Amino acid sequence: MSFEKVQKYFNDAGLADRIKVLDESSATVLEAADALNCEPEHIAKTLSFLVDSEPLLVVMAGDAKVDNKKFKAEFHKRARMIPRDEVEGYIGHKPGGVCPFALKEGVKVYLDISLKRFNVIYPAAGNSHSAVQLSLPELMTYANADHWVDVCKGWLVDEEA
Repeated sequence: MSFEKVQKYFNDAGLADRIKVLDESSATVLEAADALNCEPEHIAKTLSFLVDSEPLLVVMAGDAKVDNKKFKAEFHKRARMIPRDEVEGYIGHKPGGVCPFALKEGVKVYLDISLKRFNVIYPAAGNSHSAVQLSLPELMTYANADHWVDVCKGWLVDEEA
């Protein structure tokens, strides 16, 4: 049902042709990159967190990892991922298909600056066999992102991981 909601969302926006339905799994960054024939860093992975019992999503480049110090500086709380079996209840999508589109009411979305290196990225589209091809301005618009954040590490060439 999640995929259908995302598909309708992009159909209503006139961008249904951007959704890629994949034969292979796209549940992990490496699987998605392989299925889409792109570099892993171009996969926009979406991680789900609870901050003061409120769910939020951070969309980041596939080669980025959450930096706990940066996360705490931004959100004033330690990074606490939503337990796998609770993700769908909070977000509206199951793990492997979590994306920043067609979410449950009240879920805030933030985009990490690790994505700003790319013109085109591929977030999931609601299930573990789909993705959607978007530009960064399109991602910002269609994810209804709150704002850009700097909460990741491991993606800068000169950065120590």
